[in-house]
Amino acid sequence: MTPEELKPGISSVGAKDFDRRLFDSLIPLPDGTTYNAYVVRGSEKNALIDTVDPSKTSVLVENLEALGQKIDFVICNHAEQDHSGSLPVILGRYPKARIVTNEKCKALLIEHLDLKDERFDIVADGDTLSLGDRTLRFILLPWVHWPETMATYLEEDHILFSCDLLGSHLAQEELLVVDEGKNLTSAKRYYAEIMMPFRNLVKKNLDKLAPLTFDLIAPSHGPVYDHPDLILEAYRDWTSETVKNRVLLAYVSMHGSTRLMAEHLHTELSRRNIEVDLFDLAETDLSELAMAAVEAATIVLAAPTVLTQAHPAMVSAAYLINALKPKARFAALMGSYGWGGKAAEQLTGMLSGLKVTQLGSVFNKGIPKTQDYAAITELAQTIADRHREIGILA
Repeated sequence: MTPEELKPGISSVGAKDFDRRLFDSLIPLPDGTTYNAYVVRGSEKNALIDTVDPSKTSVLVENLEALGQKIDFVICNHAEQDHSGSLPVILGRYPKARIVTNEKCKALLIEHLDLKDERFDIVADGDTLSLGDRTLRFILLPWVHWPETMATYLEEDHILFSCDLLGSHLAQEELLVVDEGKNLTSAKRYYAEIMMPFRNLVKKNLDKLAPLTFDLIAPSHGPVYDHPDLILEAYRDWTSETVKNRVLLAYVSMHGSTRLMAEHLHTELSRRNIEVDLFDLAETDLSELAMAAVEAATIVLAAPTVLTQAHPAMVSAAYLINALKPKARFAALMGSYGWGGKAAEQLTGMLSGLKVTQLGSVFNKGIPKTQDYAAITELAQTIADRHREIGILA
């Protein structure tokens, strides 16, 4: 890899990781990821904006050596190690470089990386740093997605180095967005997994950025946006209160009974012109489930009972959905059991973090029978009525 210019005097020096398939031992990476870092050269000083994951430190070092420029400042937008992990090595190579960050980020960097207090210059929201003919402005973006996160805005060139905000886990050869559809899918996956729990705070911080002009948006993961409205409009939609005429229907089935229930509900919803994202949790990538939750108006979970409780795969999915806090308006439960249990009560409790209206539950003993199918049909009609009430179904 070699440094790539965004504009004259502004270079991308980070690393692409095409082979990584799991992030934080949790998040699937079907398209790899990038750890973006940027050098801004001014007439008097040079700044490195963020570093890279420790696994790719050598790539960052090689890129900086290829530029052959001194580094006066290392801007740290976020303390998480995929952004800051190479910082100790970089500080060793540039012993006069100052770490520029906010007070909260400084505290986390000292805790996580054992850095020395005297290397830091602290900035507050709106502060600027002159590089001579170029000016960096620092914009605090708390809880997007850590409490100390900030962005850096290059005023003269209208470039926002947005850190995790507006990013995507997508590794490609090109520096800029090439395939807008693929990039938006990756960005939606990233938003669902990382930003959605902080939706209202993300929306607030987007409003904070609105007065700025952007020629480029350069996030810490994924391609750089040379048409910034693409990602900004997507985020405005995802963070809005608007839901779509869609049902997220997730099920797991041990002996086929719950699958029959889920398939019947799918059919009845489709007959009522409601789009359904159907997931068999025995096979589903939970990232796909998270993406479907971004815009769904209704969430339906269907699970068999195991030892009086919901199937563990559904427990995992319910935990995830509750933690991600999607903007869905309604929820319902379905399932089957062999001799008894409290799966319905358990799952209801597990969704307590969602601001939804519960539309009831349908649980039957053994295979679904005529009355059970009738109850599922009634649930489909209830969902349609509620979608119509909020104006998303004609």
